[in-house]
Amino acid sequence: MTKVIVTVMFCLLFCMAALMAGEKSIFDFTLNTIDGQPAPLATHKGKVVMLVNVASRCGYTPQYTALESIYEKYKDRGFVIIGIPANNFGAQEPGTNQEIKTFCQSKYSVTFPMMSKVSVKGDDKTPLYQFLTDKAASPKTGGEIQWNFTKFLVGPDGQIITRFEPAVTPDAPEVAAAIEKALALLKH
Repeated sequence: MTKVIVTVMFCLLFCMAALMAGEKSIFDFTLNTIDGQPAPLATHKGKVVMLVNVASRCGYTPQYTALESIYEKYKDRGFVIIGIPANNFGAQEPGTNQEIKTFCQSKYSVTFPMMSKVSVKGDDKTPLYQFLTDKAASPKTGGEIQWNFTKFLVGPDGQIITRFEPAVTPDAPEVAAAIEKALALLKH
């Protein structure tokens, strides 16, 4: 009888801990802004978020134009893009955070939030990208980042909706459709 009680108590405690922990989301992470200030992603709860690992010297760098365009189109409806510089592919983001900021503003007039440079692949991968690429937790969208300008679309609950590989431009019909569908989830 005692063994049964202990087993039941253990199960109850385990279930309570699981419920209290809740489902992990992007809102559990904090990055630093391009200016070095802490930027908890939880400040974007209730919005549709697109996370993009960016680079200044990449063949996909012109996607900044389309990223800024869709940001301007949807930002008043609860959409935000977060640019996350990374130097993991072909050393295509070698600059300092200040150099990256200046480049993005002067060449592409970027107004969406930009974060400090991080690693999105390898042993020093930032915790946010450990979460985003976790194939076990997210079988449909997980997997290693293959190149710059991989885009993760995240719902207002902080859960990953879909992933677009670098060759899919931010203004592609499938991206617009996914953003529109996600924005429809917002309560206005």
